[in-house]
Amino acid sequence: MNGHSSKCGGRWIRERRCAIRARACSPQSRTCPPDAGLTLVELIICITIISILATAALPVARLQVKRQKERELRRDLWEMRDAIDKYKDAADAGGIQIKVDSMGYPPDLQTMVDGVDVKDKKVRFLRAIPTDPMTNSTDWGLRSNQDDPDSTSWGSQNVFDVYTKSDDTALDGTKYNTW
Repeated sequence: MNGHSSKCGGRWIRERRCAIRARACSPQSRTCPPDAGLTLVELIICITIISILATAALPVARLQVKRQKERELRRDLWEMRDAIDKYKDAADAGGIQIKVDSMGYPPDLQTMVDGVDVKDKKVRFLRAIPTDPMTNSTDWGLRSNQDDPDSTSWGSQNVFDVYTKSDDTALDGTKYNTW
């Protein structure tokens, strides 16, 4: 190697590598720091592994979002049905003046939000009409006690039950609008 021994040639190669990479070699020890960084193959392998892991995590994340929406739907339905029951109990106790054909159920959801006079006191049964997590609207399906249990049209006499207007299927295989 240009008349140098293999030991000097090795040092010259190391020093040349340092110069090419614009790294400063220590003049005292005449050694360069070890090579750092990734080769293109290592980089491709890392990106492939990360993309496989991300692909596997995406369905799990979607499932979690769907589960959360289902929890919200159950909670909202329970809250509104509980408010309907409390309204009916107050009407049956004679605290609310009701229409003859209403059978003590509220005329609509907004009445439970606005409140009614119960023994000279304004009582609200709902703070607000919840937003349906499946349709992102406050437009809920309503049934009166005169409607069929599976009816999708509201008879407008009173609010006996509420349901979501979503036709999607839940994780347990049931339709959301049957909850």
